[in-house]
Amino acid sequence: MANDSDQILIKKYLQGDEKSLEVLIHRYLKPIYSFAYQYTGNSQEAEDITQEIFVKVWRNLKKFDRDRSFKTWIFSIAKNTAIDFLKKKKAVSFSEFQNENGENALLEKFADSSLLPNELLEQKDIIGALAKAINKLLPKYRKTLLLRHDDNLTFREIAESLGEPLNTVKSRHRRGLILLRKLLFEA
Repeated sequence: MANDSDQILIKKYLQGDEKSLEVLIHRYLKPIYSFAYQYTGNSQEAEDITQEIFVKVWRNLKKFDRDRSFKTWIFSIAKNTAIDFLKKKKAVSFSEFQNENGENALLEKFADSSLLPNELLEQKDIIGALAKAINKLLPKYRKTLLLRHDDNLTFREIAESLGEPLNTVKSRHRRGLILLRKLLFEA
């Protein structure tokens, strides 16, 4: 029974097999709890929401459209239940979203990691200076550096693609970095 698909378990439950519902709940208990915990950051609240979700599933399973995915259906119930729970909560302080380690799941989830305008300009300047310096390198150094850092090839892969000995590629890479550093400091 544990290997039965969600659809088969639902069908069996609707035909009176209570054990099928237990298997279905057991299958989704951890993922639904984890999902609820992502919303609340609080284990007790996540347990309450999870319990409410499974009560809703139990009440509405007869209405479930068996042509749809059960997993999608249960997670949409979970999302709506978690959102409703958060709406019902009055003043929610950000500290309530901290886990046992003091990490704030909400801030981490919605933190804006994009660069500030001045950082973008600075990054653009650095990229421009780097591109100019790379173009000043001899082709053998430029090619080795680009294969290593842009294409993420290993030294062995570079050696094979260029038909060069491995140690030659390694020393060319090292020498290219030294020349590149020198060009950048001169700029």
